[in-house]
Amino acid sequence: MLESNDAVERYIEQSEEEWAKSVATNDASVVRRILADDFVWVLDGRVLDKRTAVLEAADGPGPFLSNTPDYVHVRFFGNTAVAQGSETWTKTGGRRGKFVWTDTWVNREGCWQIVNAQDTVIALTGR
Repeated sequence: MLESNDAVERYIEQSEEEWAKSVATNDASVVRRILADDFVWVLDGRVLDKRTAVLEAADGPGPFLSNTPDYVHVRFFGNTAVAQGSETWTKTGGRRGKFVWTDTWVNREGCWQIVNAQDTVIALTGR
């Protein structure tokens, strides 16, 4: 049975929110579930694969106290969806910033997963 774009959009939005929040909780199960085996992630100048992303998620939140989604927009192109959004984070010592990102999701045999992600880190100054 084919899922409607509305149902898939809700799944992608929820998954993106879970991934954002997992940055501060080290819940590697989220990362393991939503990233495809051939996943490539460009994160502020680094290139990571799924294995590295899962290991880093399992290793712990590091300096992140929180990471909250600001918005997620999803557009569909057949069996591909492009999600674009941002998240606001707080690190120990009160440092704040944003991730502005684009994730490419692909439906493979009924399973929607991220095959590519591009994140840019933006420091926030002031309050």
